[in-house]
Amino acid sequence: MATQTAPFPTQAAPVTTGVTLPAFTLWWRELVRFYRQKSRVVGVIASPLLFWVVIGSGFGTSFRSGNAPGQQHYLDYFFPGALVMIVLFTSIFTMMSVIEDRKEGFLLSVLVAPVPRSAIVLGKVLGGTTLSAIQGLIFLVFAPLVGIHLDLVRFLLVVLVVFLVSFSLTALGFAIAWPMDSSQAFHAIINLFLIPLWMLSGALFPMHGASGWLKWLMNANPLKYGMDALLLTFFPSAAPATTLGVWPSIAVLAAFAALVFLAGFAIANRQRTLPAA
Repeated sequence: MATQTAPFPTQAAPVTTGVTLPAFTLWWRELVRFYRQKSRVVGVIASPLLFWVVIGSGFGTSFRSGNAPGQQHYLDYFFPGALVMIVLFTSIFTMMSVIEDRKEGFLLSVLVAPVPRSAIVLGKVLGGTTLSAIQGLIFLVFAPLVGIHLDLVRFLLVVLVVFLVSFSLTALGFAIAWPMDSSQAFHAIINLFLIPLWMLSGALFPMHGASGWLKWLMNANPLKYGMDALLLTFFPSAAPATTLGVWPSIAVLAAFAALVFLAGFAIANRQRTLPAA
C-alpha cells in the first residue's frame, strides 16, 4: 500500500507591521503619559516662567542688548531664551521615559514585537517634539507683556523654529538616553552637555559682548541659530550684526535636527537593549 508523505512545513516569514501605526501609537502614548502627570506639566511651565521673571527683573535695566525699544530691558531679551528653556526641559523629561520604559519592561516588549526600529525612534521623538513644542508655544501668551505682537507670518515662523528646536533637542535627548539604564547618569549628561548648550545659545547673553573663545563656541553651537531666528522674528528692528538672517539660521537648525535624528536612529539600531538588573 502506497503511503503519502506530507511535505516538510516551511517556516513562515515573520509578520511585520509598517512604520506609521507603531509610530503613531508610541506618539500618542507619550502625549497621554505626560499630561496625566500634572506635576510635570506645571513644573515644565512654571520653572522657566520663574527664571524669566526673577532673572529678568534682577538684571533689569542694567543689561543693554541694543538701542531698539524692544530690547531695552532684560526681560525682553530673555523671553526667547525662556521659551527655549521650556522646550529643553520638556524634551529632557520626555526622553527620560526611554530609561523608565526599559526598567518597566515596556521597551523590551516593543523591541521583540514585529515593529521596525525606525517606528520606535520616530514615535518617541515625535511624541517628545509635540509635547515640547506645545509647551513652548503656550508660553507665547506672555509675549504681549514685553511688547511682542505677532502677525500671522511671524507667528508661523515662530511655530517652525520652535518645532525644529523641539525636534533637535528631543532627538538629541533620545540618542543620549537610549544606551543608558540609569536616570542618574542621564541627569549627569544633561547637566554637563545640554544645559551649557542652552546657555551658549545666546539665551542668557548676546554674543557680541562675549570673549573671543566664547564667541567661537557659540558660533559652533547649532542651538544658537535657533535663538537667532527667534530673536529676529520677535525683534526684527533690533537684529544683531552677528546673525545670519532668519532663513539661513532656520536652514542650519534644520540640518542639525536631521543630523541628530539620524544619529539616534543609528544608535537605536546598533545598541543592544537589555532590561536593567
